[in-house]
Amino acid sequence: MKRFFIVTNLIKDPRQETTEYIADYLRSHGAEADILIRDVISKQELYETGDYNPLLVPPLTECIIVLGGDGTLLKAARDTLRLGIPLVGVNLGTLGFLAQVEKDGIRQALDHLLADEYEVESRMLLSGSFWHGQEQKSAHALNDIVVSRKGPLMVIPYEISVNGQDLAAYNADGIILSTPTGSTGYNLSAGGPIVNPGAQLMVITPICPHTMNTRSIVLSRDDEVQIRIGNQRNAAEADAEAEIYFDGELFGSMKRNDRITIRASELTVKLVRLSSVSFLKSLHNKMDG
Repeated sequence: MKRFFIVTNLIKDPRQETTEYIADYLRSHGAEADILIRDVISKQELYETGDYNPLLVPPLTECIIVLGGDGTLLKAARDTLRLGIPLVGVNLGTLGFLAQVEKDGIRQALDHLLADEYEVESRMLLSGSFWHGQEQKSAHALNDIVVSRKGPLMVIPYEISVNGQDLAAYNADGIILSTPTGSTGYNLSAGGPIVNPGAQLMVITPICPHTMNTRSIVLSRDDEVQIRIGNQRNAAEADAEAEIYFDGELFGSMKRNDRITIRASELTVKLVRLSSVSFLKSLHNKMDG
């Protein structure tokens, strides 16, 4: 690789020391490196060219290096989704599963990239379509799509169907629908299973369900899931709302009779793999440390 685009998080690298080190190292080894500081670019500037290249990634870019944490990498993955350019994350945060390069391993990682010593993994995405009355909105998520209560502390009845057939009804704070990549995120915190990121499946996990025996449900990538808010028990709950999040970012508000349909996307995210350490070994190291 010789053409790089660096996306940096100003909060995680406020003086841009790590950003400049990476850019200087790549340039000193004959590569091209452009830098985008996300925090000082307005949303209007980011999206002025449309959905296909909102970060204004230069043509012929071979790799996007993302500095920050898993959240920064998720945003960069979504913003560059249709470009098909592999991403590699440098973890400047705390516990990161997507951003695999730690700060003390940056130089070694750059050497591998420059020498073309890497693999590219394709990660499954979720595609969600939300109906509010006659209005429809759609988006993609690499980690998860979450429907969670809005406002007062009360459980909300959620009705879930798969391929047009009723599957389950939960009284809960919310519902997580996770990819294998996202299984180590909110899904894990809510008691859901950890899944190898190369798998092709979806996981439904309720958030704080009001029951003693609720478990996660694992579905095929070929399934289509629909989530609705069910009938409230009394007038006080009649106006209950839920919020929909795609990879942690607010997507919309959901009321009774609204619905969101989720399926596996035809698109994928490409992530650069530099380490030969297996997912299970990496998981053990992160959870043990």
